[in-house]
Amino acid sequence: MRPILISGHERSLTQVKYNKDGDIIFSVSKDHVICAWFSANGERLGTYHGHQGALWSVDVDPTTTLLASGGADDTMRLWDVKTGKLLKTWDFHSSIKRVEFNEDGTKLLGVTEKRQGAVSSIVVYDITVDVDAKQPDEHSLRIVCQESKATVAGFSYLSKFIISGHEDGTVTQWSMKDGLEELGATVHENEPITDLQWSPDRTYFITSSKDKTAKLVTAHDLEVLKTYPTDTPLNSACMTPKKDYVILGGGQAAADVTRTSARQGKFEARFFHKIFEEEIGRVRGHFGPLNYVAVHPHGTGYCSGGEDGYIRVHHFDKPYFDFTYEVEREQAAKI
Repeated sequence: MRPILISGHERSLTQVKYNKDGDIIFSVSKDHVICAWFSANGERLGTYHGHQGALWSVDVDPTTTLLASGGADDTMRLWDVKTGKLLKTWDFHSSIKRVEFNEDGTKLLGVTEKRQGAVSSIVVYDITVDVDAKQPDEHSLRIVCQESKATVAGFSYLSKFIISGHEDGTVTQWSMKDGLEELGATVHENEPITDLQWSPDRTYFITSSKDKTAKLVTAHDLEVLKTYPTDTPLNSACMTPKKDYVILGGGQAAADVTRTSARQGKFEARFFHKIFEEEIGRVRGHFGPLNYVAVHPHGTGYCSGGEDGYIRVHHFDKPYFDFTYEVEREQAAKI
């Protein structure tokens, strides 16, 4: 499984995202520029210029028409994917740590940072999936996170709830109708949740945390289904379609590993079996922590963005698809 190594950013990556078809990867880093790449060969498709600060998050709607981004310049922006034209800018009082479309692209949320004079909040806008349409100035919903600041958030199945992960390790379920809190659960112990990624049907999700674990949680009642323990702080986690695996990415923070090798820093993508919670393999390559891992929507590969400024795109080989546990083989034989 030889990776395609993409070097197009000057600073460390913060997020990488596949579009729904899996043919384009969008990446953001701390260097103000959004990049688009062909996932098949790593060729650059284009860039989106306009942000004045580090970028924290990017997402693309299901039709690959609109692109959303959020950054440290206190703005959330909407772009035309095809032309790179800036369609809309929303201004806030603090930086945008996460942006995400719902499953049909008609709603967009942004998570604002808590800082002096600004509370941590989740804002939702109603989006028209058309580059010529006028997008709203005002949000349709605003949720203020009083207890602990939100670090990540996303829409559940049918946009029924908004699920947010917080700095104190809790996960909260908010009503989409009125923005009131419906449920709360402590998923990670007093450590910030660093990522939240959905299953294909958005009925459950996976979280990663600085407490060195990733957890599989239901959207309906926030029950923890599975736990994947590691020996390093985690920055990202995703689930693979086709095969029942999860991919975890992380590593010691750069400040803690000034004199350690890549091996000791544990800069590897870790593969766990989703059901059995066993680690089945690791993929090395990055020279710093993995800040984000994203999986191809068809389950044919994955990519990772690292602190080292590189994106590594992996296409899975045949042995990956052939590998099965004995119980899985027995089950297949019965069928």
